[in-house]
Amino acid sequence: MDEYKIKQIEEGLTKIEFPEFDKVSSEAPVFYNPHMELNRDLSILAIQAFQKQEQRELNICDLFGGSGIRGIRYKNEIDGVGNVFINDISELANQYEQHNIKLNELEDIEVHQHDASMFLRMKRGEFDVIDIDPFGTPSPFLDSAGYCARRNSLLCVTATDTSALCGTYKEPCIRKYNAKPYKSEYCHETGIRILAGFVALTFAKYSKCIKILMSHSTEHYMRLYIKIEKGSKKSDESLKNIGYISHCKHCLHRQTSNGLASALEDKCPVCGEKLIHAGPLWLGNIQNKDFIEKMIDETNYKKINTEKQALKLLNSCLEEADAPATFFDVHSICKSLKISAPKLDLIFNEIKNQGHYAVKTHYNPLGIKTNATIENLKEILINFSIE
Repeated sequence: MDEYKIKQIEEGLTKIEFPEFDKVSSEAPVFYNPHMELNRDLSILAIQAFQKQEQRELNICDLFGGSGIRGIRYKNEIDGVGNVFINDISELANQYEQHNIKLNELEDIEVHQHDASMFLRMKRGEFDVIDIDPFGTPSPFLDSAGYCARRNSLLCVTATDTSALCGTYKEPCIRKYNAKPYKSEYCHETGIRILAGFVALTFAKYSKCIKILMSHSTEHYMRLYIKIEKGSKKSDESLKNIGYISHCKHCLHRQTSNGLASALEDKCPVCGEKLIHAGPLWLGNIQNKDFIEKMIDETNYKKINTEKQALKLLNSCLEEADAPATFFDVHSICKSLKISAPKLDLIFNEIKNQGHYAVKTHYNPLGIKTNATIENLKEILINFSIE
């Protein structure tokens, strides 16, 4: 440890020291990503909300410890936490994790040096919270998480391979998540649904099912908070949420089809052009209104540096909780119609005046989640352009 120049930072109530590095990468001596502070702050809120909801002491697994920032903050800043297990295959990371535990004068934190998947299998049934925040895809570790997860536990999972999940690179998504992506205007939502669907199908092998409590796509990553329940019948029922999104790139119509092996239409019912299919993916809810309200309430009791940003995101996700899958990008529609885009508030008002549901989305500042059809939206936009 003495050979490195040490940097100290403070997040929430926690101080962490680690070797300085030029840029965030897996090549850093000990991994710490300052751009993930919002992710960690939201995790504090989510796990605390889950702990109060379950009303029991939680044992937490931080599967990729790095500097130890995540696991140490969980022990230091969340009430009702029992033992925290920090794992990292790097011996140097383990040394800094131990150092930072002492720096914060904490107990009941164990540091382990194992392959991530093996560590989960060694500790089957011991964790109430499993946090998987790898550098890249979480896919290789989800099978072991499915084997390890307890009934009524919480899975927190991050994916930073958004180029695959969003469809920029199709083959890696098929290889990692057994699903075909599509790069549409709502591709970040599709990516979250592909990840959720992969978790659901993986966990179903162990007669475990998922209930998504909160999800978001922010900057370079996607994040899911998932309650894990157990039972064959529950799992069978849960898998009814697996299906496909079909998209027409000609007229921008989109539709959903439930069922892993459901028959999919080839032609768009609006314009007759070819439909493009993405999936299998999760078509169920990806936001839980009650849980997000509890997360928002927790901001009154927690010290988080990103509070303003966190509240903005949480309130946006709260609004989206009852919205249908996918959203429309106003500029994409106007571009297809070769007209100028009117003000977003005017469009929202008109959609609602016509009796439809409409909310904004955190995925895109120009996005509209609505049950109105593409024909409805085009008519509204054309009328504005005439006026």
